[in-house]
Amino acid sequence: MDFFESQETLTSVEWILRGIVSFVFLLLVTKVMGQRSISQLRFLDFIIALILGNIIAHPLSDEELGLEGSMITTIVIIVLYVAATWLSLKWPLIKRYLDPPPITLVKNGLIQFHNLSKARISVDYLFSELRKEKVEDIQKVSLALWEPGGTISVFMDTPYQPVTPADMNIVTQPFTISRPIIVDGKIDMLLLQEIGKDLDWLKLKVTPVHKNIQDVALATINDNEDVRFYSNQDSQYTQ
Repeated sequence: MDFFESQETLTSVEWILRGIVSFVFLLLVTKVMGQRSISQLRFLDFIIALILGNIIAHPLSDEELGLEGSMITTIVIIVLYVAATWLSLKWPLIKRYLDPPPITLVKNGLIQFHNLSKARISVDYLFSELRKEKVEDIQKVSLALWEPGGTISVFMDTPYQPVTPADMNIVTQPFTISRPIIVDGKIDMLLLQEIGKDLDWLKLKVTPVHKNIQDVALATINDNEDVRFYSNQDSQYTQ
């Protein structure tokens, strides 16, 4: 464990061990932080990312710095992060500071110029984001909001919204989603248990199409328990 402590010099193996330990440690830390910090970088998440990057980076580039101090500091920071996140759910004042309400940028086709300054974005940036949402005329926008995560939510005015089957009183089939149950001949046993089926049931589905499950490149199953098979050559499926 000499690589863990401060050293005058480190061997190549000790540098590798530092990298491995730091990588595994960051994986555990990220798991504790939760998926929110990964999916959206908000105010608190941005601060944490900057701090953790600096704390871990220095021992990985300077042999005179030990890993122990960096890990202890990281644990303290993560505890504070989790505590602040929990407090933001309990105290509206903290929540409002860490996760401020969205800022209205466009309302009924009119740009709220005073809010552009508050959000610190330009008119050009606003139009760029609207183009990404396939908006060619800002007057068709009923509401556009600047979200705390740095994205813009756009809501079109009612006459310009896509027509849905419900608008036309069309009866539709219930929504189903397909998930891979066999990939490269390997069965997802957890999914098989989730749908309440066993291996014998799956083999009955596979047999008319393939002799062995190992020959299946990809098979998916939906909520109606329909199994579809895909081939490597043409990506077509047979049911």
